[in-house]
Amino acid sequence: MEHALSPATLTELRRPRPYPAVSVLTPTHRREPDSTQDPVRLRNVLAEAKRQLESDPAVTRERRTEVVDQLDRALAEIDLAHAEDGLVIFAAPGEHQVWSLARAVPERVVLSDTFLTRNLVSAQAAERPFWVMSVSADRVTLWNGGVDRVTEEHLGGFPLTRGTENFDAERRQRIGDLPSTFRDEDTRHFLREADTAMGRILRGDPRPLYVTGEQAALSLLDEIAGSASGNAVHIPHGGLAHGSPEAVWQAVRPLVAAEGRKGVDSVNRELESARGRKEFAAGVDEVWRNAREARIRLLAVEENYRVTVRDDGDHLIPAVSGDLDAREDIVDEIVEQCLETGAEVRFVPDGTLGDAPGIAGVLRY
Repeated sequence: MEHALSPATLTELRRPRPYPAVSVLTPTHRREPDSTQDPVRLRNVLAEAKRQLESDPAVTRERRTEVVDQLDRALAEIDLAHAEDGLVIFAAPGEHQVWSLARAVPERVVLSDTFLTRNLVSAQAAERPFWVMSVSADRVTLWNGGVDRVTEEHLGGFPLTRGTENFDAERRQRIGDLPSTFRDEDTRHFLREADTAMGRILRGDPRPLYVTGEQAALSLLDEIAGSASGNAVHIPHGGLAHGSPEAVWQAVRPLVAAEGRKGVDSVNRELESARGRKEFAAGVDEVWRNAREARIRLLAVEENYRVTVRDDGDHLIPAVSGDLDAREDIVDEIVEQCLETGAEVRFVPDGTLGDAPGIAGVLRY
């Protein structure tokens, strides 16, 4: 199952496809007793997708058979034992993908000529993704970080490795050739390559970067002062280039939490200042109207804020889930719209926004 949504991946998902491109969304649960119903819910929503394919006159028998096969293949890849809060399945002729999200999604089936990506976009923003680069003299490992985990990322040449023949310390001591590991010119060149590779990744997918390693390695990276490590948060913790995801997560977790708290304080200051300047919007209807006009510069959303609405033509008004014209993921729509118009989107703990009901924005004008 997929977890990391890069800009390149999002672009690929959004490209037009031969009809039908099927998007299947279903909420999932991490723990019992709620998780016991997930297999039944998943089978039912996939059955609904197949029913819609069967009844759609625009779908030929050949195309229907092909897409149903892709749905069945996707189902075979799903392991609900590792479920998070939402599951998204994409299927089209010749392809399928399964995405596990750390954010709830409404149950939905959509047949179109593009995949429905707004829930992925919103989940990505809510996870506050970051990179971790773990360095040693013979290996540099890249980790993809999210709200509660890191996973190793094979991207842009990572992991970078060097042969072990350069690390025979006993032999080098006998011949009087044992400089500090991180003063060796080959090591400097190796870490400079890693810094350059990391810079390329950051240009394509900008995120906060944490770098772990022995203090000597971090000092060398400071000397190199490249585009990546020069702006990173350094964590003096060796051994993680060869470590486990859990070990890396435990090393970076306190700093990630501290940065998150600083971010919440910054959002609160910006919102308070915007109130004084009359550049403040609050509530789903007011924020949605400003988002459509590309007026939102900073969007703040409480992590578990959900609301179901319908559009009466002028305003969004409360609706009941399951109503024919109900929009159950309007918050995710707003997040995607704001990101597409260049706004910063920040998810904050529940209760942070005070009298602003779950969602607020700082306006550009």
